[in-house]
Amino acid sequence: MLEAARSGATHGPEALARLCERYWQPLYAFARRRGHSPDDAQDLVQGFFEHLIESRALGTIDQAKGRFRSFLLASFQNFSLTEQRRAQAEKRGGRAQMVRIDWKEAESRVDLAPADGLTPETVFDARWAFELLNRATRRLEQEQTTRGKAQVFSILRPYLGDEGARVNLSYEQAARALNVGLPTLKTLIHRLRRRHAQLLREEVAQTVLDPDDVESELHALCEALVVAGGRVQA
Repeated sequence: MLEAARSGATHGPEALARLCERYWQPLYAFARRRGHSPDDAQDLVQGFFEHLIESRALGTIDQAKGRFRSFLLASFQNFSLTEQRRAQAEKRGGRAQMVRIDWKEAESRVDLAPADGLTPETVFDARWAFELLNRATRRLEQEQTTRGKAQVFSILRPYLGDEGARVNLSYEQAARALNVGLPTLKTLIHRLRRRHAQLLREEVAQTVLDPDDVESELHALCEALVVAGGRVQA
């Protein structure tokens, strides 16, 4: 998808719009962390995507540094520095929305606590990582539901991360809920985690131009979550 958006192909703008639709929330969190009000952050993000889609600016991304995450943040920072306020009639609802955005949900996820020591860049990277993780989880849930395993997934979903420990869900409790033995439960969890990791890699692959960058991008996103230390909402 990133390659299609980068190209001048007929469907390039549509591909870019889909990418923006998926990954705009980290930019909103970044703008809010930089001190912009909710309204101004909305204007910046929406105006930036209008510029990005209309100008096909993704074509300028360096093949050697083809990470959509890095490109998007750098471009947004440049745009924010040069953007002049539009006429009031064009602001806050005057534009046609080119990307579907749920501002209310985004605002509910922004934590502006000044004492946590997180930079806007750290918040952006952590939010980006959560977006990819959430997309992988939703795809996994859809797969399991299609296979008639919605209940199994609901019970085992906490074990995709450390959520099982946080909600005090023991292996024994999960095994009883599924009416299976502990060895079977551990096998089910292992398979679910492995598939989740595969789906996450696929999501990351859509944000890099070079397949060889997938592992390093995964490592960078894991580091971002470690640095955030649970201070950025999923």
